[in-house]
Amino acid sequence: MTTGLPIDATTEWLESDGLGGFASGTSGGLRTRRYHALLLTAMTPPTGRMVLVNGLDAWLENSERSGGSGEQEFLTRQQYAPGVIAPEKAAVIESFGADPWPKWIYRLQDGSRIEQEIFVPRATPAAVIRWRAIGGGGRTLAVRPFLSGRDIHALHRANPAFRFEAQISGPQVSWTPYDGVPGVCGLSNGEYRPEPEWYRSFLYGEEQARGLDYEEDLAAPGVFRWDLSAGDAVLILSVAGAVPPGSATETFARLSRLESGRRTRLGSPLHRAADAYLVRRDRGKTIVAGYPWFTDWGRDTFIALRGLCLATARLSEARSILLEWAGLVSAGMLPNRFVDQGDAPEFNSVDASLWYVVAAHDYLRAVEARGRRVPIADRRALGEAIRAILAGYSGGTRYGIRMDQDGLLACGQPGVQLTWMDAKVGDWVVTPRTGKPVEIQALWLNALRIAEEFTPDYRQILERGLQSFAARFSNEASGCLFDVVDVDHRPGTADPSLRPNQIFAVGGLPYPVLGGSMARAVVEAVEARLWTPLGLRTLDRDDPRYVARYEGGVLSRDGAYHQGTVWPWLLGPFVEAWVRVRGNSNDAKLEARRRFFDPLLQHLSVAGVGHISEIADADAPHTPRGCPFQAWSVGEALRLDLSVLANKRTQRGTRGRAALAVSS
Repeated sequence: MTTGLPIDATTEWLESDGLGGFASGTSGGLRTRRYHALLLTAMTPPTGRMVLVNGLDAWLENSERSGGSGEQEFLTRQQYAPGVIAPEKAAVIESFGADPWPKWIYRLQDGSRIEQEIFVPRATPAAVIRWRAIGGGGRTLAVRPFLSGRDIHALHRANPAFRFEAQISGPQVSWTPYDGVPGVCGLSNGEYRPEPEWYRSFLYGEEQARGLDYEEDLAAPGVFRWDLSAGDAVLILSVAGAVPPGSATETFARLSRLESGRRTRLGSPLHRAADAYLVRRDRGKTIVAGYPWFTDWGRDTFIALRGLCLATARLSEARSILLEWAGLVSAGMLPNRFVDQGDAPEFNSVDASLWYVVAAHDYLRAVEARGRRVPIADRRALGEAIRAILAGYSGGTRYGIRMDQDGLLACGQPGVQLTWMDAKVGDWVVTPRTGKPVEIQALWLNALRIAEEFTPDYRQILERGLQSFAARFSNEASGCLFDVVDVDHRPGTADPSLRPNQIFAVGGLPYPVLGGSMARAVVEAVEARLWTPLGLRTLDRDDPRYVARYEGGVLSRDGAYHQGTVWPWLLGPFVEAWVRVRGNSNDAKLEARRRFFDPLLQHLSVAGVGHISEIADADAPHTPRGCPFQAWSVGEALRLDLSVLANKRTQRGTRGRAALAVSS
């Protein structure tokens, strides 16, 4: 078991089921988010998420045979409004580990210990829990599950419609809380007794700190009990029908053996983290952007895919994802977000489609580099999607997205946020970046270059765009690049904000659009003004709009989202640019690994254990914020480790890539 991990209310663990559902909580045991749950399932993978079992209380009772007094000693604690933690005292958590899944050692007052472990088996909406006594006399373990049956983002209130009654069949107990909500099964090797009660006013501290509703009532239908002197206690909570009825002990042994073997085969901790984001959608695959609140987003999917799938040689998953999205092009655009299964997708991103072109290109290169052939039908489907994207953007599509006469891509209209800097509160678009944003041009020029493999139609546009980029984006006053030109579609204007988006002109994409001294100047400016050990700041600290910490209510947090806040995923393009301007030498890669990559790995033991957070505060100590488990943060770390920083003599699946244009 991994040791030395923090035991507190800010270190979180995640167990995903590969369907969009998951279990999560904190290493210290307190549930601090509405999303912390033991059984959270996706009814229409990966969407339609519902919380079925929010958590549990567990305590020990002295058994009569040992002459005990019947006193209770709790393993768990809960927080209730207005801030009361109960019970006041509980067993001490002596250690917490997350390898191969979350495990706790509790030390009791008499010095004996209880081990608890939780895991979620792949492709099964279930949470498998085991308690084991380590020394000590006879004890009875009691466990009271807390149920709701609510939408993932909602909160539950006590009400007369909740059905407490259970169906008991041998070792299996079943509840059906509400109509239209999946039933819950509890398979155990203990004894269940109905003790229906409402537990009211659970308080979720993270929700309170984020300025959201934070109190909830949960239903407790009954209590499971085990005599720990007779053996381990097993409780398997699942969606009705997901786990076949039978012996709880044998089912635990089978599921733990299979899941342990599967995780061992995945490889390194980052490989195992990557696995959490690859989930089912319809008959194919997709990527969950982040846990606990994101589903699959177009932009995030295509950025993360290169690390999660291509760098790790999970080419079949990459193929499934790319083909699943290939048929969704509409007027050159791919959806950026599916709210829920059956709902109309949201086409509100200028870059999602361009990132798709890059991901498809890198997939084809990865397959060829391994000596395989891409099936003709697959190449045709990807090529048709790429041509449709270029045709739509060239001719003009939604939200003012269109190719301009200079060969560059214009985009944006009032009230719409189209780039990855997409924070919006009501009608307030925090960073509109309307006009010609720098990273959109790098993506566009890369897409034009990639399209040459499928059609010769865009060569002249590419050459014109490259000339325009070199002439328009150079900011001589700062020695780097403008963030946006033709601001608000006003010709000749430029936004000099020093942001990380310019790094994509040098790194992060297959073909850099800058080279020579200008590329070096961009990298040096970004390193000097924006780099932190957790990624790149989104705004220069000297800018009057700079916000040091991402905290407070929705307005405050969204106002800081791209005004200084650090994004770990940007470390990928930055480090790639850093080694490119140093000739991609092995010495440069070793130095970059020591200076930039190794500090990032320290983050794996904090916030989301084994993962990398979505964002962090702009100022030291760069407290992690946002989603503690973020796909493109993990994906770019893997791409750095296995591709960008791989030794040239051992690297597979890469080719030298000359710059599209060189600025001296």
